[in-house]
Amino acid sequence: MKCREIIRILEELAPREYACDWDNPGLLAGRGDREVETILTAVDATDEVIGMAAEIGADMLITHHPLIFRPIKQINDGDFIGRRLLTLLRNDISYYAMHTNFDIAPGCMADLAADRLGLTETAPLEITGTDLKSGENLVGIGKVGRLPAPMTAAEIAELTKERFGLPFVTAYGLETEAEIFEYAAVSPGSGGSMIAPALKSVARVLITGDIGHHDGIDAAAQGLTVIDAGHYGLEHIFTDFLTGYLKERLGDRVAVAAAPKRFPEKVF
Repeated sequence: MKCREIIRILEELAPREYACDWDNPGLLAGRGDREVETILTAVDATDEVIGMAAEIGADMLITHHPLIFRPIKQINDGDFIGRRLLTLLRNDISYYAMHTNFDIAPGCMADLAADRLGLTETAPLEITGTDLKSGENLVGIGKVGRLPAPMTAAEIAELTKERFGLPFVTAYGLETEAEIFEYAAVSPGSGGSMIAPALKSVARVLITGDIGHHDGIDAAAQGLTVIDAGHYGLEHIFTDFLTGYLKERLGDRVAVAAAPKRFPEKVF
């Protein structure tokens, strides 16, 4: 099966039109006419992932985060991006990334995260447009919805750890530990910019990643509890979901493997 045929199937799921203007999804390296027999899926195109793709003889690598974000003037072994691209090209591995288009597309990252937490009555946390199929339903980054039961912030943190299989989370704004919450917002990935939309929503808890000290304490000062579950911590669900989607769509025509789950952070 040709790489470009697989890309068409991927973009039925998450059309590139959903992607944010600053993003860089799509075929980032390799040949669209590459005959694909084996695919590897991963969150990031790390050295480990690219090495695994070469080792198992993958013809195509699909990741959530694009390896190339900004224009590059040289591809050589002088930096890690160049080395990774050279390995992909040397092994004739076509490399495709689906980032904010996957974050926003109906049934993808935002909905998957909300479903894991058991949120109901959901709506986009930050609206970016409308559903390309219906032309009516709103789509966007993250979700806000009703929790499966009223709970404290500490209980929401435990729920997040359990549902996403996390070794730890950090939280800001737990001073009122007895407060009960009925709604929460979730925004997988880097969520500092999602604090403002969360403050405008019915939620008083935001579950996201990459929250710095100042963003955390400033959010807490405005009455928003922030649970930082890690960038990878919330987005690793991409791999299992996409692997299942491709197996269902491609059947036995193409073998699909998933990179092992590897949390980049460790706590000592």
